[in-house]
Amino acid sequence: MLADKDRIFTNLYGMLDRSLAGARARGHWDGTAGIIAKGRQHVIDEVKTSGLRGRGGAGFPTGLKWSFMPKQSDGRPHYLVVNADESEPGTCKDREIMRHEPHTLVEGCLIAGFAMGANTGYIYIRGEYIREREALQTAIDEAYEAGLLGPDAAGSGWDFDLYLSHGAGAYICGEETALLESLEGKKGMPRLKPPFPANTGLWGCPTTVNNVESIAVVPTILRRGAGWFANIGRQNNAGTKLFAISGHVNHPCVVEEAMSIPLKDLLEKHCGGVRGGWKNLKAVIPGGSSVPCLPAPLCDECIMDFDWLREQRSGLGTAAVIVMDQSTDIIKAIWRLSKFYKHESCGQCTPCREGTGWMMRVMDRLVRGEAEIEEIDMLLDVTKQVEGHTICALGDAAAWPIQGLIRHFRDEIEDRIRKAGGARRPVAAE
Repeated sequence: MLADKDRIFTNLYGMLDRSLAGARARGHWDGTAGIIAKGRQHVIDEVKTSGLRGRGGAGFPTGLKWSFMPKQSDGRPHYLVVNADESEPGTCKDREIMRHEPHTLVEGCLIAGFAMGANTGYIYIRGEYIREREALQTAIDEAYEAGLLGPDAAGSGWDFDLYLSHGAGAYICGEETALLESLEGKKGMPRLKPPFPANTGLWGCPTTVNNVESIAVVPTILRRGAGWFANIGRQNNAGTKLFAISGHVNHPCVVEEAMSIPLKDLLEKHCGGVRGGWKNLKAVIPGGSSVPCLPAPLCDECIMDFDWLREQRSGLGTAAVIVMDQSTDIIKAIWRLSKFYKHESCGQCTPCREGTGWMMRVMDRLVRGEAEIEEIDMLLDVTKQVEGHTICALGDAAAWPIQGLIRHFRDEIEDRIRKAGGARRPVAAE
């Protein structure tokens, strides 16, 4: 369990002043110039030592990602881009940072920008986030007025400008290269990689794209020391983490907790437990809609970190915990996710463009039981043909929930087909 003294986000629920004065009273913007004075390599090394892994879903080591940026400029400017798109169903953690703790992000942008040699940063915020944008823009304006952004930012000798860009609400723009395309004013469609953004990113210049939470925790890590952060959680799964818990719990919430906390402890301590008691639990999606679900027996021993969940063929993702009790029609729940991914596919890759629609239509028939039992394996086979065969990870995101459903709830699918009396039309009709 995370001790109160170890919390990074002390105004997560908006009970305190979110202005610059309030942020400073809670210890933010304290000694920022001194951190920067230690040099780029010091900042990158500390972030590496802390064990911080990206909080946007993939869990890639943040310090290592920063180190990919060129050490010397070849004449092209370097850019920091913050991914505040947060369009994954179930995920709502970055929203709380931007709404109630915007200065943690603004200060983090300055330090991260310095570490990667960037004098300019962009925050790309989700189209639906209107109030969050207002709060963030106010914080940026306050930082400029106080001399914390702009020339000689925070008295550090480093010039840094920060801009807020509002998206149009497309899920695909949460993918980093699609986000860069959108930021450049083009249609949000993922780019082929290589070249990677660290070499050829925004406007063809070296760019690093980081999640909001990944950037917002950096100033506190550097103030308290990498060792403090690294000692929270399990080996290779360090630090504090924001968990967004929704669904069938008594008190849905967003909470900062230690990495590697047992799922049962997380739900019992912060959410008042599962609705109807722990024995009423059916399944949990542990990391946002794109990761495979875990059935109740696995939830008994579930540890909320990257490595344990990967070993169970699921993932921590954005740590958006979606809880489903015994009243849930799990087949219909996964069908609904299939419909979302079909709707949000940009259509650039054939396996995703065609596969998401095909999977959704088969899932629609499975919900009603109007399919043949043989189609379950056919559907699983199609998910494997989509997974890993697309430019970005949206194909994987569409395939994985269905794979998790078939892996853990195949009996339920077969029972529904038998109960409904089998197919109403031949397989070939799809």
